[in-house]
Amino acid sequence: MTPPGHRSTKLRNPRSLVVEPECLEDLRWWIDTNRKTALRVFDLIEAVMRDPFSGIGKPEHLKQMGRNIWSRRITGEDRLVYLVSDDTVHLLQARFHY
Repeated sequence: MTPPGHRSTKLRNPRSLVVEPECLEDLRWWIDTNRKTALRVFDLIEAVMRDPFSGIGKPEHLKQMGRNIWSRRITGEDRLVYLVSDDTVHLLQARFHY
């Protein structure tokens, strides 16, 4: 049980997380240039791991890019793009607009 006022770091999701090199580079860029946005990206990643299809960032199914590719809004122009399978979430990019 988590004490009141503390966030639980435990995620209730059997999916593993894979961060592609391009996405890792994007995360480093955000950390170097805009820490507030970097924290938003981490919040979005936590939300994706809880439920890849709903939650914050207005999840959008990118049908034109592939069957299981989704995005969430980081900023007005930037998106977190990820691929969902039964047991894995692949983070593809965390900058730019697909």
